Amino acid sequence: RGDILLATLGGEDAKVLEVKKEPGQSFAELMSDYGVESEKLQKVNVLVKEESGFTYWMTLILPAMLPILLIIGIIWFMSRQMQGMNNKAMGFGQSGAKQNKPDDKSKKTFKDVAGAKEAKEELNEVVDFLKNPKKFTEMGAKIPKGLLLMGSPGTGKTLLAKAVAGEADVRFFHISGSEFVEMFVGVGASRVRDLFNKAKKSAPAIIFIDEIDAVGRKRGSGLGGSHDEREQTLNQILVEMDGFDPNLGVIVIGATNRPDVLDPALLRPGRFDRRVVIDMPDIEDREKILKVHAIGKPITKGVSMRKVAERTPGFSGADLANLLNEAAILAVRLGKKKIDEEEVLESIEKVLLGPEKRSRVMSDQERKMTAYHEAGHAIVGHFLPNCDSVRKVSIIGRGMAGGYTLSMPEKEIRYSTIAKFRDNLAMILGGYVTEKLVYGDDQLSTGPSSDLKKATQVAKKMVMQYGMSDKLGPRMYADNEELIFLAQDIHEKKNYSEKTAETIDDEINKILDTALTTAEEVIKTNKSKMDELVKVLMEKETVEQDVFVEIMGDKIEEKKEGKIE
Repeated sequence: RGDILLATLGGEDAKVLEVKKEPGQSFAELMSDYGVESEKLQKVNVLVKEESGFTYWMTLILPAMLPILLIIGIIWFMSRQMQGMNNKAMGFGQSGAKQNKPDDKSKKTFKDVAGAKEAKEELNEVVDFLKNPKKFTEMGAKIPKGLLLMGSPGTGKTLLAKAVAGEADVRFFHISGSEFVEMFVGVGASRVRDLFNKAKKSAPAIIFIDEIDAVGRKRGSGLGGSHDEREQTLNQILVEMDGFDPNLGVIVIGATNRPDVLDPALLRPGRFDRRVVIDMPDIEDREKILKVHAIGKPITKGVSMRKVAERTPGFSGADLANLLNEAAILAVRLGKKKIDEEEVLESIEKVLLGPEKRSRVMSDQERKMTAYHEAGHAIVGHFLPNCDSVRKVSIIGRGMAGGYTLSMPEKEIRYSTIAKFRDNLAMILGGYVTEKLVYGDDQLSTGPSSDLKKATQVAKKMVMQYGMSDKLGPRMYADNEELIFLAQDIHEKKNYSEKTAETIDDEINKILDTALTTAEEVIKTNKSKMDELVKVLMEKETVEQDVFVEIMGDKIEEKKEGKIE
């Protein structure tokens, strides 16, 4: 059978022997090679079977077909690649906006947004427009074309835009401003047209452009010419929002934390008709936000969200979400089943300053210098009435800081006064003053460098922005000095003379000198208490508010006096 020779032996125990012969060798030749005589071979019954079936034909055809199949496969693969490139080229001008359908299970509503009460009231009217446009058109009111959400990073602008779409139960197109801009001129404008066409077909719909300042900056700033890709994109947005073709049922929501750099044509009525300012959350809003983000986290009953809200002034919604996430991660690392108050309070400091650096090796001299430095901050902040209450003092490094003094207000503060700025400056410079008094000018370290930078910035703002200088009066200097573009002279933004610049320097120095003097007086007066605090810090490394107050005594309350002319 083919190249296989099967021999059946006679006898009682019949056996079948199998031998493989060489290809092309006949049976007679094989037998002759083995020494079988021809007379005996004639007596053997020989049956020859030809190979057939799939295997036989494959052995014949495959050697010839294999090169042909390989060539066909290479040609097919190359054609698919070319086809994919053609499809990409055809879709280059199409927008890559993400779409959320009304029946999306992950859609957001105003229930998912804690705080921002005034912003939600403004946005509720837009939702009403989308749900019941007829009652507004009967009154002659037109649907707003654009809504601009303005606020600091992390305040929930994107979340609010998604909540509007969820409440109105309409399609939601989400795209970032940077996704319009490409290397090739005209692509951004083409993507804008494609985005608005998709929204019109799905009307009523919402187009959300996040970070709209990426394409909406003021034109004519000297960056590029008439063929600047960013300006072409902005021009197309302006035409689509308020051009000849009305966008019925399509509302554009933009979000930015830099409304001051947007083009005036974008901000006029008819384009962005409404501007909603989203403030940083106050204590009530922070408590609500924390409760929303606490859902799904096993937090012990002893953790008071009110207490956490009191300790997080200036935190945005994103900061608060990150705080509870860090607390959950810390609880897992410690092998706990629930999140305790200890992890939550630790996470506040981690978000503010960074993680603890207990592995950092410090000599006793460096630890003592750090203790005196932080004690200087804490004592000045405690004994000056306009400073915030000192909550914690530590010589354990966090982030870039070798130690830290944590001070927070007892209640929400919206405005800062000259008296508060002066006391805060004295507290900022308290560490610098302490090092000079304790170790002398020759041993002054590089530790206070960040304090000096912060103090200089505060004093500069007092003089140049807040009108808190008697010599210079109520005037803002260097308006928009930081917004300097190419092809524009820096002196165009500097709206004061060189003589005034000298006066500004003198006033800044005067404010800083006064703060240094105030800090020095407080530290000299309370030298014994400072030494006691340093001793405790060297032993325990961290002093909480209750222990700190025991050492220092009660804080002097600020005297509130009204001035009547």
